[in-house]
Amino acid sequence: MTDRAREDVLVELLNTTPVVQGSVTDALGTAAEGRAWARGHGGTGSGEEVAFLLAARSALQEVVRGRRDPEYLSEFLQGVSSVPRIRDGGLEWTLQVPDAHRLTVELVLTWAHVGETRPGRLKPCGNPECRRFLLDRSKPNSARWCSMAECGNRMKARRHYQRVKESQT
Repeated sequence: MTDRAREDVLVELLNTTPVVQGSVTDALGTAAEGRAWARGHGGTGSGEEVAFLLAARSALQEVVRGRRDPEYLSEFLQGVSSVPRIRDGGLEWTLQVPDAHRLTVELVLTWAHVGETRPGRLKPCGNPECRRFLLDRSKPNSARWCSMAECGNRMKARRHYQRVKESQT
């Protein structure tokens, strides 16, 4: 899987608790949904895997929102190691982790990679009523909303309405 594909899966996981019609929903809220999501992203879909994934999702959301320090993610990396091996004339690293934790560990490592290679680019949507996240891949790092069509237009409309209202008083 490419770095970009891993990053997309990370953002997809973070965005599994959106606000829909004013209420927070959970795309992994049932055991069947959690298993299907995990299997669809290379996991086993076991109950243990889904539970670990849900705990990591909450922790990642807290860290990306700035409510928790990154050390909060340490528990998801306990007992994990990477083993070097020479293959096809080059060095290759193999992640050593129980199968039920592999997907979660890979997503936490992806979060760390994004933080190292693109600091400040993984962020919550600028709409305070939205629970989604975005990975800003724009050159100037100026993206503010998870979706221009949804949150961007809403926020711009609110600001316009507020300016008109203030000018009339």
